[in-house]
Amino acid sequence: MASDPTAGGAPAEMPVETSDPNLDIPPKPEGVAAEVEQLQAEKADLQDKLLRALAEAQNVRRRAQQDIERERKFGIERFAKDILSVADNLGRALSALPDDADAIDPALRNVIVGVQATERELQSVLERHGIKRIESLGRPFNAEFHQAMMEVQDPTVPAGTVVQELAPGYLIAGRLLRAAMVAVSKGGSAARAPSNEN
Repeated sequence: MASDPTAGGAPAEMPVETSDPNLDIPPKPEGVAAEVEQLQAEKADLQDKLLRALAEAQNVRRRAQQDIERERKFGIERFAKDILSVADNLGRALSALPDDADAIDPALRNVIVGVQATERELQSVLERHGIKRIESLGRPFNAEFHQAMMEVQDPTVPAGTVVQELAPGYLIAGRLLRAAMVAVSKGGSAARAPSNEN
């Protein structure tokens, strides 16, 4: 009786490893190569889209941070413009008082001291919130910070110098909130170049 090589569950043929370089490996079918190329193109396209989406997300975050910072600095701008009229009225009330303090009734003097303290406190609060008064008197006219309301003939002062402040100007976080309304001299020698009011 002949022996059956498959008896006992052994495979009929065992693969034999060879390192023969002359083996004929069939080329990939053409459809598979085209599919691989298509998948690689899709992969490159998806990578490009991913990079663009990440860049856009980063830009959105940066713009949002800038908007938050701008809102933090300038969010009170409308309120600040409204409160400036209060500061103006306090200033006008103080400038309307007589210069001779002895001629004022002692009871009225206490009211004046209270109004002066209120005006100082208001200016302090404005400064704490980044609102700074523009110093104009005696400085050269600067169209960025001043609004000329009139010209005053004064040969003793260089032409173009602010000689009177009708309403003070203010900056908020370095940006103009309200221009100072001023009277400018004419007739003297030319004033030096305008300086930065910051």
